[in-house]
Amino acid sequence: MTEREFRFGVVAGKAPSGAEWAATARRAEELGYDTLLIPDTVHTYAPFAALAAAAAVTSALRLGTYVLSAPNRPPGLVAWESETLQQLSDGRFELGVGGGRPGAEHDAEALGGSFGTPAERLERVAETVAAVRKLEHPPPVLIAASRPRMLRLAAAQADIVALGLPPQSTEDELGRVIAELRESAADRFDQLELHLNSAAVAPRVDDLPPWLSHMVGGDPRAMAAAGGIAFLVGSPPEIADRLHQRRADLGISYIGVNALFMEEFAPVLALLRQASKP
Repeated sequence: MTEREFRFGVVAGKAPSGAEWAATARRAEELGYDTLLIPDTVHTYAPFAALAAAAAVTSALRLGTYVLSAPNRPPGLVAWESETLQQLSDGRFELGVGGGRPGAEHDAEALGGSFGTPAERLERVAETVAAVRKLEHPPPVLIAASRPRMLRLAAAQADIVALGLPPQSTEDELGRVIAELRESAADRFDQLELHLNSAAVAPRVDDLPPWLSHMVGGDPRAMAAAGGIAFLVGSPPEIADRLHQRRADLGISYIGVNALFMEEFAPVLALLRQASKP
């Protein structure tokens, strides 16, 4: 398997003001990140409007949903919004879609939708991808997956697969999910770009802030100490080596970083960019 070039995304959901949201997008671009990614929750900005605002103040930064909860919107609406943002951003949009994170049923209810059964959500993801693929200028499609049926759908239809494992998952568990994806994708596996998100970056486990607990659903220090894949702990060279090894072993080349830690990860990004130069 030919190794892909690294790509780097910043995951941000909100800011205290429009000016600060614009500043976040510009800073991500300045630091060399490839993509600004936004979640889809009722506690964060509405994704398409926020990404359009970010597109207006940047020139190279790509823009992605991470990820749309498919039950929240009809497929046709997603296609319409995607086509609009793809044009307004001059082709910089990437659609990320999934069946809904844990707790997303409350968002669907608040928005007047029906969360549905796992089978219905899987079908809605497939319908959304199909609607977007019919566009004149379709964006790349990311599907978030970790369980068998969604992995099979992603293997068949995605351009990018976001590996949506819990933050405390181990490298071995990550490897097993990728092995399942590889088996489902068969000859198509090498066409897939694999994405993994990082909740935090710190020099030492003890430097992880306790307030992360409400984001990761537990003690971040305990999770990181046990080898949780969502935590990048160490010096910039140590983290860069870990990500190189993860790419070599598992094929993960698209690295997402919580925007609250994008400054801390920037030296790692610079090292990985430098290493990729001829």
